[in-house]
Amino acid sequence: MAAESAINFEALETQAGTLVETFKIAGYEQVAPAILQPADIFLDQIGEALRSRTYVFTDLTGEELCLRPDLTVPVSRLYLERHPKADREARYCYNGPAFRFQPGGRSRVRPREFRQAGIESFGVKDRDAADVEMVLLATAAVQQAGLRDFSLRFGDIGLFFALIEKLEIPERWRRKLGHYFWRPSAFHALLRRLSRGERPEAESPIAEFARTLDLNDAARAEEQVERYLSDNDLPLLGNRSLTEITASLLDFAADLEAPPLAKEIATVIDYYLAVSGSPEECVGRIAMIARGAGLDLDESLDRLIRRFDRFKENNLDLSGAVFATDFGRNLEYYSGLVFQIEMPALEDGSQIAGGGRYDGLLKALGAPNDLPAIGCAIHTERLLAAVEAMD
Repeated sequence: MAAESAINFEALETQAGTLVETFKIAGYEQVAPAILQPADIFLDQIGEALRSRTYVFTDLTGEELCLRPDLTVPVSRLYLERHPKADREARYCYNGPAFRFQPGGRSRVRPREFRQAGIESFGVKDRDAADVEMVLLATAAVQQAGLRDFSLRFGDIGLFFALIEKLEIPERWRRKLGHYFWRPSAFHALLRRLSRGERPEAESPIAEFARTLDLNDAARAEEQVERYLSDNDLPLLGNRSLTEITASLLDFAADLEAPPLAKEIATVIDYYLAVSGSPEECVGRIAMIARGAGLDLDESLDRLIRRFDRFKENNLDLSGAVFATDFGRNLEYYSGLVFQIEMPALEDGSQIAGGGRYDGLLKALGAPNDLPAIGCAIHTERLLAAVEAMD
C-alpha cells in the first residue's frame, strides 16, 4: 500500500478535528474502541455484503479475529462493557480507521484502510427525536467541514418489515425475505422463485437425502448427516461444522415442503419496492398500495410523515431528498430509518456518510433486551475529496 502523503494526512487530521469537535459540542463523548475485534461477532451481525470483504485471521492462540470493517459494532460493545444492563442513555463519537477489501481495486475514495468519523446514540426512548438529531448532526458536521450541494437519501427498513408482517406469507418465507432484503438481486430472484413454486435442485441427490431428515429432531438429523457423510466417504471441508451442515440441510428440506408464495402477494411486494421519489410522493404511493392490498400500514406511515415533518421544522433542506423503499444500505443490523449523504459527482465515492437505526443489535451482542440505538459514520477520505472537488 502506498504511503500517505504528509499533505493528505494533515488535511484529514484537520478535517477530523472539525468533525469531532462538532460532535463533542453536541454532547457526544469521544471514544476509541479496539481495532481488533472478535471475528464471529462481526460475521454474525454485518451481513453478506460486508462479510466477504472483512479481513479475518487467526492469532497464535487459535482465536479468530478481524480488522474492524466498521465502528458501530465496536462502539456498541464498548457501551455494553460500561452498561451491561443496557439501561442508560449514552452518546459517543469517534474517529479512526476501518478496513475492507475492495473488489474493484482500491482508489482514493475506496481505500482498503480508511477513516470513519461518526456518532452513536444509545437508549433514547423518543426514537423520532433521536432519528432527527442524528440526521441533523451528520449534515451539520459535513457542512462544518466545507461540504455543499450534497443530496440526502432515505429508507425505512421498519416499514418494509411492517409490510411483510401484514401480508399473508408462510413464516419461513417471511424470514427469508427479511434476510435477503439487503441483497436486491438475490431478493428479487428469491421472490420470483417463491411465487412460481420453484425449488432449485428439488430433484437432486442432496434433495432426496434432505427429505429423509427428521425436521423435528435436530440431534437425530445430525446423526443422519454424519452417517451419510461417512457412508459416502465425504470428509468435512472448509470451516463448516457438522452442526452447520445439518442446519443448512434441514433448512433446505423445509423449503422443499413449504407452499409457494401467492403471486398477488409477490406483486404487492414488487410494487412496494419500486417506490422512489420525494418523501411526500412516496408516502402517498405506499398508502395507495396498502389500501389496494387491504393492509393497514397507517401507524408506520404516520411515523414516517411525523419524522419528515420534524426534519422540516428543524430547517433540514429536503428539496432534493429521495426516499426509496428498497434502500437499506448494506449492513444487516439496521432495523428502521436509514439515510445517506451523497455527492453524485464524486465518481464511485458518491456516498459521503450514512447511518441508521439498529434497535436489535445490542441484544444480539449480549444485552438483556433490545435497546433503541442509531448511528452515522462519515467516510472522511471521501468527504475530503468532495470538498476539494468543489474548489
